[in-house]
Amino acid sequence: MVYHWVFLLVRRFLIILLRNSLFLFFIFFSSLASAQDNEYLQQLQSRSRELNLAQRQEWLNLLHFKPYPLWPNGRSLADGAEFFNAPDGKTNPEAELEATLAAFFSDRQESNAQQNPQCSFIARYHWLDAQLKFDNARLPRQRCLRFDTWRAALNPNEATLVFPAAYLNNPASMYGHTLIRIDAKDQDENTRLLAYAIGYAASTDETNGLTFAIKGLMGGYPGVYSIQPYYLKVREYNDIENRDVWEYRLNLTAEEIDRLLMHVWELGPIRFDYYFFDENCAYHLLALLEVARPGLELTDQFRWWAIPSDTVRAVVKQPGLLRQAVFRPSNATVIQQRMATLSEQQRQLAKELTEGKKQARDADIAQLTGLQQAQTLELGYDYLAYLRARKGDTPEMGKRARDLLLARSHIQVADTTPKIDVPATRPDQGHNTSRIGLGWGVMDGQHYQEISMRPSYHDQNDPEGGYTRGAQIQFFNLALRRYENDTGVRVEEFVPIDIYSLSPSNDYFQAMSWKINAGWTRKRFAEGHEPLVARVNAGAGKTWEVTSKESGAAAVYAFVDSTLEASSEYSRHYAWGIGPALGVMGDLSSRWRVNAYARVQRFGLGELHTASELTLVQRYSIGAQSALRLDLARKQEFEMLWTDVRIAWQQFF
Repeated sequence: MVYHWVFLLVRRFLIILLRNSLFLFFIFFSSLASAQDNEYLQQLQSRSRELNLAQRQEWLNLLHFKPYPLWPNGRSLADGAEFFNAPDGKTNPEAELEATLAAFFSDRQESNAQQNPQCSFIARYHWLDAQLKFDNARLPRQRCLRFDTWRAALNPNEATLVFPAAYLNNPASMYGHTLIRIDAKDQDENTRLLAYAIGYAASTDETNGLTFAIKGLMGGYPGVYSIQPYYLKVREYNDIENRDVWEYRLNLTAEEIDRLLMHVWELGPIRFDYYFFDENCAYHLLALLEVARPGLELTDQFRWWAIPSDTVRAVVKQPGLLRQAVFRPSNATVIQQRMATLSEQQRQLAKELTEGKKQARDADIAQLTGLQQAQTLELGYDYLAYLRARKGDTPEMGKRARDLLLARSHIQVADTTPKIDVPATRPDQGHNTSRIGLGWGVMDGQHYQEISMRPSYHDQNDPEGGYTRGAQIQFFNLALRRYENDTGVRVEEFVPIDIYSLSPSNDYFQAMSWKINAGWTRKRFAEGHEPLVARVNAGAGKTWEVTSKESGAAAVYAFVDSTLEASSEYSRHYAWGIGPALGVMGDLSSRWRVNAYARVQRFGLGELHTASELTLVQRYSIGAQSALRLDLARKQEFEMLWTDVRIAWQQFF
């Protein structure tokens, strides 16, 4: 019995000894492995410093690291903390590089909720691996199944820069927009809608233009990258917002496209502060192209503001980067072209079919020729598709669409979709968006010289090629003037914002035209006194397009204008007025535009008075980037009447 207890005690002692030995053995070799890892990490960090990798442009591009006046040494534009591995990674690229190397030694396993740092920073990993030649025995490579699955689904073959034209009724798209589409290997022009598109935008549902502008200027919205099916974006742009789309196919290699996609993957959850003028959709897509092809210096061209059409122009100018430009007309453009080829009777019948007032088998449709019936039914179907996309679908509209398709299938006539001519001028070929003008004029017998400056973007009297017809967007318009009898130069006007939208209306499209501008301008009081007056002017109305064989299309517009002015010169410090405005704008030739308008406003609140104006503006293009402009105006304020004649040379840059 005693021997039995002794045996049990000895066995228990041996078990405890063995367990502790194994534990000490594990601790020893774990410490040894950790020391080896730490030693290898230090070697990698030391080697990165020797190669000065932290200051290489490829690394700075991956961090979105840019110099700015308030940060003389630069800082990353990324604002999400999860983008950085070092506490000071936003401002210290070397610390971020070394912390990123340390993170790569993590044994974190991939799941739906997390990734290993080698996968969450996959573009960084591949670039650093290419520079430092990682030893897989000492730094094991992790499998990134989620990324591999995502990339395989995209099946990338080409990349395309997409530019939807400006859409003034959406405050986020006044300048236009840009996307990068990833085309799969088995796609062609007929199946590109199935591709995916990468975009950057402010994350907000804000629809109030003023609120969006104010918060957008101050970085009040988070900006995020996203990737969506391209057909959804085409539906949004082409069908709902009536925006023609230009597609610029890029000449990127397979390796460059992979770098772009890896960087998009690691940017997926990262927040950037969205700024309307500079850190916007167009700017941040340029940053992706810089990562894809090191050596491109695109973002450096847009230090103060980035207008989408200017960024497209910068991309196209890169030698060998553009493969092909493709024009994709909007649904509204196709409908307008159909309408232009049909008779008034056909247009009316197609509209009544859409509204359910007519049936395809009705007698007045059956009496048409087969071709006319096909044209009428196709126009009705296209217009119904436009209404379903824009206003929302209903079962009744769906039934009408099916009936139109069924009726069309019974007519043995080929598809009558009209050929849409590609615009002669692409957005990247239009005039540059900054403008300076030198002018000479006479106002009420006094001669003056004037210099005007506009950082961006386009007004209705500028050359139209490459821009949306009827759209005017100008920011920070400044005019300085010197009269011959004065010794100094004075500010004639300063208008920070000036937006004008002339959207033609007809039986099919009932668009609202509108305008808003705000700033300071000279107001003429008694005895030639002309102080600067703060002014906000807004209006709404209608525009109609008149077409003739001799002069082409002209826009006739009618507005109700309202103006609020503020000045210490007023006895009540303000004046508010309202009144009508009428105008017509058309082209006498491809170079010569004429815009004539008249307006009258009665200021019935505050300082009581009447203001009227009759103006004729003519612009003649000298070349792609210069023009002559002649303004003739007859104005009245406070019962004083005078004439202003000005001629100016304008240069776009």
